[in-house]
Amino acid sequence: MSTSRGNVSRKRPQKHQNKTAFKNDLHDTSKKTKLLNSLEISGLCKRCKDIIDWKIKYKKYKTLTAPGKCVACGQKTVKHAYHVMCSKCGADKNVCTKCCKHPENDEGSMQSNAESILNTDLEAMLKMLPERKRRSILRFINKHDDGENKITPELMSHIEELTAGINNTNIDDDDDMDFLSDSDEEK
Repeated sequence: MSTSRGNVSRKRPQKHQNKTAFKNDLHDTSKKTKLLNSLEISGLCKRCKDIIDWKIKYKKYKTLTAPGKCVACGQKTVKHAYHVMCSKCGADKNVCTKCCKHPENDEGSMQSNAESILNTDLEAMLKMLPERKRRSILRFINKHDDGENKITPELMSHIEELTAGINNTNIDDDDDMDFLSDSDEEK
């Protein structure tokens, strides 16, 4: 026996060796599994991101049923499982939203985390829009892009104003795109 007293080394290989890697969507084709596999994790330090990636990979990730309470602002704004802080407070304080610690990495990685939070928020917002409205917002982003593929908070707030304008107006023709031209004149 390999655990017997005094036995320091094992002489045989592992009895049950995995021939293939575990696939969390092999027999499960539900919407929940597809959603978890496409989930973009942002606002976390590398260690916490690896932990949540492992939970998703091996079907251990349990989603939240109700929003959790943020430890920073005290509001029920925590929408992601295993997080203790909302993404807004985490971005404001430059901390990981799971362990509430400053990452050991340089400031550039935290800025990229803040940008990835903005990008994931934008993607989630765009997924809820119909195709035609989504394409008009993407055209607006490409028009105001400085060639750097960076979504600034100012551009994000401008896009949110546009989506509010889109939701209030009914787009029937391409000629009714006045809300985009009005916002261009403001800049």
